[in-house]
Amino acid sequence: MAEVVLRQVEKTYPNGFKAVKGVDLTIKEGEFMVFVGPSGCAKSTTLRMIAGLEEITGGDIYIGEQRVNDLPPKDRGISMVFQNYALYPHMSVYENMAFGLRQQKLDEHRIDRRIRDAAETLEISHLLESKPGEMSGGQRQRVALGRAMVRKPDVFLFDEPLSNLDAKLRVSTRVSIAQLHNELKDEGQNATMIYVTHDQVEAMTLGDRICVLNQGQIMQVDTPMNLYQRPANKFVAGFIGSPAMNLIKATITFEEGHYYVHLGNGSRFILPQDKARQVTDKVGQQVWFGLRPEHISTVEVTDQHNMQDIEMSAINVVESMGNEVYLYFNIGDDQLIARVPYNPAQHIDHGDLMPLHFDMSHCHLFDMETEDALLTS
Repeated sequence: MAEVVLRQVEKTYPNGFKAVKGVDLTIKEGEFMVFVGPSGCAKSTTLRMIAGLEEITGGDIYIGEQRVNDLPPKDRGISMVFQNYALYPHMSVYENMAFGLRQQKLDEHRIDRRIRDAAETLEISHLLESKPGEMSGGQRQRVALGRAMVRKPDVFLFDEPLSNLDAKLRVSTRVSIAQLHNELKDEGQNATMIYVTHDQVEAMTLGDRICVLNQGQIMQVDTPMNLYQRPANKFVAGFIGSPAMNLIKATITFEEGHYYVHLGNGSRFILPQDKARQVTDKVGQQVWFGLRPEHISTVEVTDQHNMQDIEMSAINVVESMGNEVYLYFNIGDDQLIARVPYNPAQHIDHGDLMPLHFDMSHCHLFDMETEDALLTS
């Protein structure tokens, strides 16, 4: 299995548009790396350059010890799973899975063993004689996974493989991919996997690490929880998390021996000491203030001195999610969202006035110009 290294990788199209801007990234052997970002951020382009399906116009890509810039896809030791399955419709599942192995000129006994082992792992043994048109989308995607699996590649590449599936199938197939990675590791294969998605749930649940991309540049590479809890900049803070982090303009002030965050409507919150000491040079300056929806509560927590109240707020929209409720409200011209546990004893409706409490121990501050995080904890 192989480490994948990108060194100052660039992609410039003939019209001069630079889609990928000097990407530096090391994907460890056996790691599950997820590329995530908004549409047009170049996550699929980067993946296709690793695969050899897109020409590199600058920098170098290494798979293992080998520089692969000029190698065709078949010689890179990779297998790719596409969004649209890319199965041969006239071939059975068995023949689809066998096709690449026969191109490698493996003997039929080894081909048969690999196919049946993969089919058992993916629970598609009963489909081996079926053709793609006779199967559901989820079954076809499992076949595409099996076809990649049997080649025993150094690197698996996934280009938004679940986007054509319905919600229930996305969950079950996502679990299958995670199980595949774990089983390969348990067998000592440590398969390196690189996975492109726009779905944050896929990114957060699958990735050992996540690479967040925007406009062809890396915003942050870290573990899912570090990205969520310690975003390096405003973009990552606003992109990772569902619902997204509340982000509004604020001003840092020093009054009566305390450092405050002043919001546009006149509300102010005392910064905890560990955070205040990191922004003493920002007094009088505007910053971006961030707080995740789950850190805004309708219930006052009396033993937490960092819980601070705002004035009674009118609830604009109530979204019931079953075990929790999303409450939309305004501070001045900014709409925020609170994510609170469902409480059958507390009925909240549109237009209700609610006391809301901000847990400032979890707040984030970002520089107004650079948008980089100002707090390290």
